[in-house]
Amino acid sequence: MIFVDACLKKQTPYTPIWMMRQAGRYLPEYRATRAQAGDFMSLCRNAELACEVTLQPIDILGVDAAILFSDILVIPAEMGMDLEFVKGKGPVFHDPLRNEADLKRLADDSDEKLSYVYDAIKLIRKDLAADKALIGFAGSPWTLATYMIEGGGSKTYEISKKMLYSNPSLLHAILRKNTDAIIKYLLKQIDAGVNAVQVFDSWGGALEESAFFEFSWSYMKEISAAIKAQHPEIPVILFSKGISGYLDKIDGTFDVFGVDWGTPIEKAKAAVFDRYAIQGNMEPTRLYSQEKIKEGVEHIVKVMGKEPGHIFNLGHGMLPDLPVENAKYLVDLVHELTRR
Repeated sequence: MIFVDACLKKQTPYTPIWMMRQAGRYLPEYRATRAQAGDFMSLCRNAELACEVTLQPIDILGVDAAILFSDILVIPAEMGMDLEFVKGKGPVFHDPLRNEADLKRLADDSDEKLSYVYDAIKLIRKDLAADKALIGFAGSPWTLATYMIEGGGSKTYEISKKMLYSNPSLLHAILRKNTDAIIKYLLKQIDAGVNAVQVFDSWGGALEESAFFEFSWSYMKEISAAIKAQHPEIPVILFSKGISGYLDKIDGTFDVFGVDWGTPIEKAKAAVFDRYAIQGNMEPTRLYSQEKIKEGVEHIVKVMGKEPGHIFNLGHGMLPDLPVENAKYLVDLVHELTRR
């Protein structure tokens, strides 16, 4: 698989490409399948429909890897938290974690309750071409914790960060529970058939440097080390958004460092490419203009060259109104410009 080879810094005929949120609302086919499911969580919990939307970008765009269609918040939902996706607001937990008693009510067997994810993986792997990789994923312990503590998305992370500085032992206890659940969940995804896994730390950049390495990166490293210990052949991708100032301290047992769009690709290459493959990092809104797509691709390709170990991706997820034809143009252009 070209994608897996690139993750492991092996020579490939061209730079592989996939895109975060490549299965999503910008695709009419996705919108039709979601309407059939009824609501977002019903789509996540329907293995056949999750398989369908996972495969859509492979067929429509020609990307080199599929990413499992699910959501990072299925873990806390299956721990027993009351999750609702509210139109115009996003995910809402009606019973956020604020004290030790709240934490104690969470179940320890969320990985066992996520059988619909493993069923979807088996269906996807059966229908996916043998040369296309399937990526499994989970949210990072810190990113999950922010939703669980705040009760939803946040711009300030006020409650989570108050806990971090005033009651760090409680936050560490939440992160421990999340970490244990994520390790078991990702290992079961691998058993079901994924070829690589990615940990999404979407809100790592909300933390100052010392807090980031204590409360986020240390737990991500533990997850990657646990996976590599059991499955050294499975690439592990770690993605933290907003940490361009901390790159000189990035370490751990993993394979690919995901670069967000706010980090200059030159800086990421200089800081980590001697140890890790790099994934990224075009600004997603360049996809509104084919001229700007070409400009962005040419710059990244020039910086990364044709050395093995680069996976082309956006620096964050695709937006809901991006033109499908521009996404296809991006995939074709990357393949064309990077062919060895």
